[in-house]
Amino acid sequence: MRPSRRFPPLAAACALLAGCAHSGQAALLNRLPDGVQAPTVTVYPATQVTTADSPATQDLLTGGLGRSGLMAAARGFADPAHPTVAELRRGAIWTNYRAVLDITDAGGFGRLYGPNVTPDGRATDSEGLVPGREYLAYADDGSGRRNVVLMVQVPDAFDRARPCLVAAPSSGSRGVYGAIGSAGEWGLKHGCAVAYTDAGKGTGYDDLHADRVDLIDGRLVPRAEAGRRAQFAAALTDAQRTAFDARLPDRIAYKHVFSRRNPEKDWGRDVLDSLRFGFWAMNDAFSGTDPASGARLATITPANTLVIASSISNGGGASLRAAEQDREGLIDAVVVAEPNAQPASMDGVQVRFGGEAAPVAGRPLVDYFTYRMLYEPCAAIAAYAQAPNGTRPGWLGFGTAPLGTPATQAGGMELQAMAANRCRSLADKGLVDGATTEAQAESALAKMRAYGWSDPLNDALHASHYRLADLYVAFGYVNAYGRFPVTADLCGFSLANVDATGAVAPQAATQATLFATGNGLNSGADLIYDDSVGGPVLYHRGVSPSTGRADGALDGELCLRGLATGVDPVTGAPLAGRALADSRRVRAGLREVLLDGRLRGKPTLIVAGRSDTLLPVDHTARAYLAFNARVDPGSDLHYLEVMYGQHFDAFLPNAAHGGVQGYDSLLVPVHYYFVKAMDAMWAHLTTGAALPPSQVLRATPRGGTPGSAPPLTLANLPPVASEPAPGDRITAAGGVADIPR
Repeated sequence: MRPSRRFPPLAAACALLAGCAHSGQAALLNRLPDGVQAPTVTVYPATQVTTADSPATQDLLTGGLGRSGLMAAARGFADPAHPTVAELRRGAIWTNYRAVLDITDAGGFGRLYGPNVTPDGRATDSEGLVPGREYLAYADDGSGRRNVVLMVQVPDAFDRARPCLVAAPSSGSRGVYGAIGSAGEWGLKHGCAVAYTDAGKGTGYDDLHADRVDLIDGRLVPRAEAGRRAQFAAALTDAQRTAFDARLPDRIAYKHVFSRRNPEKDWGRDVLDSLRFGFWAMNDAFSGTDPASGARLATITPANTLVIASSISNGGGASLRAAEQDREGLIDAVVVAEPNAQPASMDGVQVRFGGEAAPVAGRPLVDYFTYRMLYEPCAAIAAYAQAPNGTRPGWLGFGTAPLGTPATQAGGMELQAMAANRCRSLADKGLVDGATTEAQAESALAKMRAYGWSDPLNDALHASHYRLADLYVAFGYVNAYGRFPVTADLCGFSLANVDATGAVAPQAATQATLFATGNGLNSGADLIYDDSVGGPVLYHRGVSPSTGRADGALDGELCLRGLATGVDPVTGAPLAGRALADSRRVRAGLREVLLDGRLRGKPTLIVAGRSDTLLPVDHTARAYLAFNARVDPGSDLHYLEVMYGQHFDAFLPNAAHGGVQGYDSLLVPVHYYFVKAMDAMWAHLTTGAALPPSQVLRATPRGGTPGSAPPLTLANLPPVASEPAPGDRITAAGGVADIPR
């Protein structure tokens, strides 16, 4: 284990290296890492909020919006069909901030966390703008086939005598700004450079009908014009494109789903590439030149720089993977929240909660997502019926209209009708018990609880998660792992723009602004069930051929489940023929992405919400903690589990602010504790302070009326204890993780 850095002086290591050249030693010159293409460099000098949209009036952190602009409505585009690069960048920052944080004052933004809150936790009147340089490049061999986006932000406040670097890979399937509100904000506020990557996901978008793709700066251009500069173009011949468009007009492809590279297998490599690029950028910005050649020196190195690999969700999983693969000593420490952590094996590994073993734990994401999508809409009926009055997050309808408006009520009623049909179809296939919808829903809910959604608050979140996450993730990962082409129309599903009625139709303005508004998976497009009786339709309206019901495309979902497991989910028989071959492809891709659990001596803090319904902790954070304890018993891994925390802090505002009705009164933001974990690791690395023991953080929900919960205060958020009470302490040893109730 390499000792903590605590910022050794640069001069101590033959450095500022101009002196080395004079002493007969060759100067270490600053060279771009292998595979990183020539970057663009933009200076963002803004120091005050402005309504203009040029680089000169933007900053690194907020796109010139500041705290108040991030909290306000989106500014929009002067010409949505032809947005400028500055507008796209500003919009991407606004979207990605709000995608991962509760950006309301009541939720704590601007008071307990946010760009205007200083590193020591003081809320100020500042807008939190950060001037500096932004470097943007592809990681590729020049062929344009990979084109992973890398970005490094170096703030003007960077201290070359105390250099620090934070890795911030994107969460979810998001573009390169995906972690700006989490790891990015923390790093920039501490004067650190921040190394981002989309990790082969992001806003790589191919409009297969119009034959347009986007560039690294977000502009949507003809594919022929983009050439090797495209973020992503589906690997199809012109004839294949034409034939597919004739069969299924106006479809689109996203990079994460259809690159045919299984990008997740390279997430660790991408984070390490971003850090190497980060060192180059820091030296480009702040190192001197070699007197002999005039070339820029590489005086800022891993030996004298503090490096934290960080981020949330998929970005957290990517940072864990990078730490496991770091053979160069690039990374000093890891801090992640809600990580997509998939252990390679649960043999000899056990998760215990309150002394009782979890019946199912450590399943891969594609397993539990293809399970949940079958049962979750039906289970939500029972969960809603059983919830106490006043604690029922509403059924999410279409758009962002507040709950109770006619549009949302209609959408909610449609989803409830679909869910009842799903219950009946599951019962017909012998997958749930009961003769009534109510009994069938209770059977489905029992299955969900037994398969990893064991926290009581999971029940309340199933309805909203089904519409916002389930099938998009299952469809995306089955396709990505199996490296299927977009033309496969796997299990009868495809992606397309839809109009206000839900019909497949190209939306020029939506497409042109996807860099600013998209999440790389399901925003700016929707999932279409092409095999629906009567023709292609939005998936939740899909009529299954085997049932004749509008049961949310159950037949297609059963197909995806079979490909993930190799077994027919209805009969239990092994797959055969083409289905078996496709399943083998999916399961081979899955094996490429699993984590080995060995953190190479790096101190690590994992934060997760006990009520995480997207990535249940029994399958992710708890499972990785137990797995690490078996395969890496000397590991310095610490785990903080937040009661009343879940995956989507962005759902906590009321519906009028883009959240989901009822989340505000039931839950607390996990992001607050992510910041505390980063602070704790910083203190550990710079002063030698002890890391907090693994523990349960017994937060208190805000309560009150759903949709208008009282403001979040520190009374809701207990501090991380240096000596937790015995009933709060989490332990992990010998492959067993023990979590107190």
